[in-house]
Amino acid sequence: MRLKDKVIIITGSCTGIGKAIAIRCVAEGAKVVIHGLDTAPGETIVEQLGHNNAVLHIEDITAEGAPQRLVAAAIAKFGRIDAVVNNAAMIASSDIHSTDLPFFRGILEVNLLAPFALIQAALSYLSTSRGCVLNIGSVNAWSGEPNLFAYSVSKGALMTLSRNLGDTLHREMGVRVNQINVGWVLTDKEVAIKRGQGLADDWHQQIPRVFAPAGRILRPEEVAAAAVYWLADESGPISGQVVELEQHPMIGRNPPKDQSILPAAPGNQP
Repeated sequence: MRLKDKVIIITGSCTGIGKAIAIRCVAEGAKVVIHGLDTAPGETIVEQLGHNNAVLHIEDITAEGAPQRLVAAAIAKFGRIDAVVNNAAMIASSDIHSTDLPFFRGILEVNLLAPFALIQAALSYLSTSRGCVLNIGSVNAWSGEPNLFAYSVSKGALMTLSRNLGDTLHREMGVRVNQINVGWVLTDKEVAIKRGQGLADDWHQQIPRVFAPAGRILRPEEVAAAAVYWLADESGPISGQVVELEQHPMIGRNPPKDQSILPAAPGNQP
């Protein structure tokens, strides 16, 4: 039980990667706060995990006072906070031509400012428990796809936030902050996106190895397994680190000689 009795807030945990992290955390002995925008899937996951192990909070994370209310939900149910997982994110296509300032601000509110606000709201409790923060980023943070401009910039900023706070909060308050940058993941949302683009339901079984050397993409459960290490005491004093969860190098990778084998861009990544 690597997370026995730890209380963990996980944003965006009604579905996808966040849901997988919540399930794995409870399996490792933790209590979790499930958060999202849709009540029905949230209630389903709480029922699955058990009301002694999970509590649900449905609210837009960017709403005024939402981080404080999420923290209050954790304290009211479990009496402490040991970790925060900032997983909720807005993924939307945009480039230099289609990105206006209101759209850009909206992306930054969800993907950067909300994680900061939740860390700030939970900080006194995290300091008491000598807890930690795990930010869920994206490999797009390094530059991103051409049609994911605003999203990629937001994840690059989150990476700097993680490194900066991972240094200062660890030294000043004993709170570790780390980040995992996730590659292409087979979430229900990704399946729906590809179906909407006209791909067959088995598209993920036919991905060119230039995109997926293993012949497949990541599963949410694999991201959750990696998250447990950073949330557990076994990661020791490590803080301010950003780790890629991807199956090929992000920097210095050799492109294929025959460019004709490249299909359209793989689409939205975490």
